[in-house]
Amino acid sequence: MTEPLTLAEIEALARTAHEGQTDKAGRPYAEHLQAVAEGVRARGGDADQIAAAWLHDAVEDDALSELWLTEAALSQRTKDIVRALTKRAGEPPETYAARILATPGAVLVKEADLAHNADPARLAMLDAPTRNRLTEKYANMRELLALNSGPATP
Repeated sequence: MTEPLTLAEIEALARTAHEGQTDKAGRPYAEHLQAVAEGVRARGGDADQIAAAWLHDAVEDDALSELWLTEAALSQRTKDIVRALTKRAGEPPETYAARILATPGAVLVKEADLAHNADPARLAMLDAPTRNRLTEKYANMRELLALNSGPATP
């Protein structure tokens, strides 16, 4: 059996896969991945969840293929979390949220993702219509995931 990838290897792989990609504010996409991974760690997430944080957008953004994920030397739990967090074209938010809720470990990763996406400093870099649309979208997902019991933490 192949040795599992280390977190350092997963980070390097994710950074390479998303190289040249930027977020909506024009920042290097790897900054988002790092913030989500750090958010998972700060929330008490384990190595599988931290690995999934680095890879959470890789398949959705076509940075890595589903075949790569299937064959990668990752835990099944990490793969399951990445798949749960991978939005499908035309998928209603309720279906997406239900899959996340049904996947052990996925809610914590999505919570860290939403916290970084909804960071006021990040949102401030966007035009008002985009900022308002995304703020509403992130609040709706927090509600669907029952994450509204307390304040959002970055």
